[in-house]
Amino acid sequence: MQEFFVGVGEKPFRATQVIQWIHQYGVDDFGAMTNLGKELRARLRDMAEIRVPEIIQDQTAADGTRKWLLRLNDANAIETVFIPEEDRGTLCVSSQVGCTLNCSFCSTGHQGFNRSLTVAEIIAQLLVANRALGRDPKGDRIITNVVLMGMGEPLLNFDNVLPAMRLMLDDYAYGLSRRRVTLSTAGVVPMLERLREECPVSLAVSLHAPNDALRDQLVPLNRKYPIRELLEACRRYCADSPRSRVTFEYVMLDGVNDSVAHAHELVELLQTVPSKVNLIPFNPFPQTQYRRSSKEVIDRFREVLIAAGLTTITRKTRGDDIDAACGQLAGRVQDRTRRRERLAIRTGQA
Repeated sequence: MQEFFVGVGEKPFRATQVIQWIHQYGVDDFGAMTNLGKELRARLRDMAEIRVPEIIQDQTAADGTRKWLLRLNDANAIETVFIPEEDRGTLCVSSQVGCTLNCSFCSTGHQGFNRSLTVAEIIAQLLVANRALGRDPKGDRIITNVVLMGMGEPLLNFDNVLPAMRLMLDDYAYGLSRRRVTLSTAGVVPMLERLREECPVSLAVSLHAPNDALRDQLVPLNRKYPIRELLEACRRYCADSPRSRVTFEYVMLDGVNDSVAHAHELVELLQTVPSKVNLIPFNPFPQTQYRRSSKEVIDRFREVLIAAGLTTITRKTRGDDIDAACGQLAGRVQDRTRRRERLAIRTGQA
């Protein structure tokens, strides 16, 4: 933004002024930016625009979770979810249209993949949500946390995710602390190194299995970056900050990865990594082969981890009545991978 203003003969500080108008005050009319000169405002109207994706569906679940379907410039649409709690408001942001990773338990992966989102399309999700939630920008912050856990693998869109996260952290934009911005990844190990060096926000890793043989089935990316390499990268990620730890996400699949033996295996695996474990009850979607583990099985699994000293919680399922829960986001993907077509052939529905 500074380069843009210098390039049109203006001072670099105009960048922070305009960023503040857009992201803190939600203004999309250059004419209303009163600390800019009239001539500059007129020039900006001629050469630039402030435009956000159109909301084509706005749903609110019984528990207050809210999901927006946002139309992009092409034929695609993405989903963004707001999860209200007593002490925080978390916005779950998408980074791609669909996903290339094809994790077997995730609805997003079954939609196929079209493209990565631009910086504007990523950060616009915060702007859209702030507007829709209707809170005065000078009042109490309603979105207190952002998680890149929506559609897509953020580290496969790193060059666009990075500047978007920097806007989330910037005092003239959203002013969030690093611990309140969380990036969730299936484990793209080389990009974890770049994230550690360039923008070490909170890290969540989609683990879902305690050994390579099982994780190869659930998370195909594991065949390229096996658990040992992933955990080494996680240890390096935490090394620079004694207070940091990785959140490991573990979806509970009935009869697949939820036995007591699996729990003990997970304990052994995470002994040397500063960590917290989120157990996620599986959220079903059409054509899935999986079922959710019972509450009793999940409780027993959690007890093994806690007894071994691992901080462990069972994530409360939110928004599943509007398909806004973890693993259910689908959006509207013009699939370039033809994954849905191949799936329909395999299941006899073509």
